[in-house]
Amino acid sequence: MPNFLIIGAQKAGTSSLYYYLKQHPQIYMSPIKEPHFFTYEGANPEVSEADRNESFAVINNIGDYQKLFQGAPESSLIGEASPSYIYAPQAAERIKHYLPHAKLIAILRHPAERAYSNFLHAIRHNHEPLKDFRRALQEEETRIRENSVFLWHYKSKGFYYKQLSRYLDLFDRSQIKVCLYEDLNTNPAGVIKDLFEFLEVDSSFEPDVSRKYNVSVVPKNQFLSDLLDHLKPIKPAMKTLLPDGVRHYVRSKVFDTPPPISPEMRQQLVAEYREDILQMQELLGRDLSGWLK
Repeated sequence: MPNFLIIGAQKAGTSSLYYYLKQHPQIYMSPIKEPHFFTYEGANPEVSEADRNESFAVINNIGDYQKLFQGAPESSLIGEASPSYIYAPQAAERIKHYLPHAKLIAILRHPAERAYSNFLHAIRHNHEPLKDFRRALQEEETRIRENSVFLWHYKSKGFYYKQLSRYLDLFDRSQIKVCLYEDLNTNPAGVIKDLFEFLEVDSSFEPDVSRKYNVSVVPKNQFLSDLLDHLKPIKPAMKTLLPDGVRHYVRSKVFDTPPPISPEMRQQLVAEYREDILQMQELLGRDLSGWLK
């Protein structure tokens, strides 16, 4: 079983943390980045085969979950990164039941930007029929009442105070490390060094932090984007067979940098998040005034 978890939030840098930590010789990360076990234990959510890949799966029983870590060297620290854990209401209690002494890493991002990036992620993978962000936000409460997938809970996933409070009620504060996406962007080496110290591994190790992972993009061509999604099962083979330059060229022809969130939508969301941001600022002892803009 793992002894540390990256619990989220989605679209806040969990993929980069996973790959940076994975480089450390004393750390073993689950070969599937996101098993989501503590979110879906005993459940059978609908997950298409196109969505299952080397990064994402839904493991819903303890036996299969334990198999993910069979390859871990005996003396290594063991972890995984499922960004649904911070948001799923039942995940904290399940983690406490199975892993009461685990260390937990949360990484948080400006909530309005995170919500928009989450929406773009759904668009990219053709999981969002509503192509207008404002309309998707208007439908969110209805979707939640209809038990929609967490992917569509764009705004709701940005109220971090309530989500973190569930963990602080169950775990000692010393077991929880909260990072900010903005710090990871400006000083990735410093953030990772701090995490190595938190995990009590050799903090002098310097991983390659030059690449950012799972960056938001939008399809230039939806057909080609869908085709790449369907090719995910053979992605490991493609990485081996195709040089990085070729793969990056293909991506540049299929995807484009998305437009920023509109100032009006940003302002509207910041107003709704304001109280939560102020609570988080007090909880973390960090200046989050940048999130109020």
